[in-house]
Amino acid sequence: MSALTFSQTSAGAQSTNQSSPNQPSASQGTTSGQPGQTQQPPRQSPPQNPQTNPQTSPQPNAQQNPQTGQQPGTASQPAQPQGKRQPQAKSQPEYTAYQQADALTDPVALEAAANDFAAKYPDSELRAALYQKTMLLYQNANNAEKTIESGRKVLQLDADNPVVLVTVASVISERTHETDLDRDERLNEAAKDAQKAIQSMDTGLMIPPGTPPERVQAAKSMLLSMAYAALGNVDMNRNNYPSAEVNLRKAADLSQGQPDAVIYLRLAVVLDHEKKYPEALTVANKAVEAAPAGSPAAWGWRQCWDDARRRDSEPAAGRRFRKCQSQAAIAAAVEAEIGGSHPKSRKASRASAAW
Repeated sequence: MSALTFSQTSAGAQSTNQSSPNQPSASQGTTSGQPGQTQQPPRQSPPQNPQTNPQTSPQPNAQQNPQTGQQPGTASQPAQPQGKRQPQAKSQPEYTAYQQADALTDPVALEAAANDFAAKYPDSELRAALYQKTMLLYQNANNAEKTIESGRKVLQLDADNPVVLVTVASVISERTHETDLDRDERLNEAAKDAQKAIQSMDTGLMIPPGTPPERVQAAKSMLLSMAYAALGNVDMNRNNYPSAEVNLRKAADLSQGQPDAVIYLRLAVVLDHEKKYPEALTVANKAVEAAPAGSPAAWGWRQCWDDARRRDSEPAAGRRFRKCQSQAAIAAAVEAEIGGSHPKSRKASRASAAW
């Protein structure tokens, strides 16, 4: 399954040893990813791999204005988007160990390396970055439970990380079933994480220096769309259709630049349950339009519904709608989620790729 990996514009590292002019600092580089999730500003990349920089942080200039840090007579620069500072290594050996672990691309190997790193450097700020990359690699491998497990490790260290909060919320909401003994606990966790992602969106992201404000906003819109989609999915699991409609509409509005077939499909299902059949059909057609080009499911949906409209009254059309959905529209979502160009649990990767 193809998955757009996503880097949280954040997994960079920086050394703090100011005494050595050659002490490397990590800037955010990117490793391109392909695979499949849903939303996407530009293509997402896995957590950015740190790159060495031979310069240390500059010391304040003696002639700078102590209040503004600005050279006398110079014009102020446009304000940069604010966010968390990048994590920093406390020593060269720690940074080297981080680089060695971060170079791994197999999720099992990286998970073991991340655990070893955390044991050797229990106070390192770079632990979360390694667990986040582990989460993304497991997500690309379609291993839901290990994605959730790795994401939870990140949140123990970086509790308001929007990318990880959204990823964990999305995967839990997707993979929780009616028969799960811990169903309520899982849905509560997904809803809590999605809400926290929304609340921390302006403060929890690590934004690379020089990122244009419009790209920051695009990434935030992507993540917010994912968060509301997760809330809508939780509501659907609870049969709370009015609330699901509100959240899925917000998700759809935020994904206008890159329409998400799965969000529209779920909104159509919700509207059908609310007996809003004409609107449900309109939204379902949007889902088909957003599905991968040439999808046989999309063609099947149109054929099934056109046949239903010719023969049925509106109440019967509601039943036909559900039948057509299961035959074709839902299949389109499955195509998108599992093997197509519209990944679904990997939306966040696109958001971080927006940097």
